[in-house]
Amino acid sequence: MSVQPVEEEMAAGTIRVPASERRRRDQVWQSAQAGDLVAEECPVALTYNGISHAVMMATPCDLEDLGRGFSLSEGIIDSLQDVFDIAVTGDTEAGFTVDLHIHGARLDRLKRQHRHMAGPTGCGLCGKDSLAAVLQSLQPLAGSAPPEPEVVERALLALPERQPIQQESGACHAAAWCSSTGDIMLSREDVGRHNALDKLIGALAREPVVLADGFALVSSRASYELVYKAVRAGMPSLVAVSGATHMAVKSARQSRLNLIGFARPARQVIYS
Repeated sequence: MSVQPVEEEMAAGTIRVPASERRRRDQVWQSAQAGDLVAEECPVALTYNGISHAVMMATPCDLEDLGRGFSLSEGIIDSLQDVFDIAVTGDTEAGFTVDLHIHGARLDRLKRQHRHMAGPTGCGLCGKDSLAAVLQSLQPLAGSAPPEPEVVERALLALPERQPIQQESGACHAAAWCSSTGDIMLSREDVGRHNALDKLIGALAREPVVLADGFALVSSRASYELVYKAVRAGMPSLVAVSGATHMAVKSARQSRLNLIGFARPARQVIYS
């Protein structure tokens, strides 16, 4: 009687699932049963004072940071002082709810926005009434010099060690906060690149970090949504491993954000 393999929870953010692996040896394909580690992904609902606001697919770790960072980068709260309590409930099967108890004035402002989002992994800005409204909400940064190439390269070389879920599953994005010397101070992972950055923003808000002295490094492309969130958080520089979209470049220039793409050893493209 054969035993059917079962799913097995591993370290936070990954799960081992049954799978078969095909390999070619001496021009012949062979198949064998083997388990594989995959990144966890489940529905996460963000609610404010019990009122549902957003549902997204996310990696179920650092969810309190996700709630804090999303609230800050979307302008729902002005600072963490507007958050009185955070409660995370649920499980990976049914999904999680992150309920933030926020200041009444911030809740009233949220209700006036008439915004409700339901989207796929890290849906970013889905649900905004218009792009024009989003662009108008971005306040330009003070402007500063971009990080030196040697500094960016140092952070790049250190990033893989700060991506345990990616190392095990090959299916996770990372967002890291780097010092002016290229040391990685904080990092967060998620299957959604926007979620990873929101988690980082939420984590940074709890630490005595001077944002003017560093830069954000993301393992994905630089999309408009990431530029939007970085500017809202007050980050002076955003460095992406992959390229940038036209809207991201345009918005970064208008907002005085230093935007660097295709950050690889011995190569970097400065867009703004």
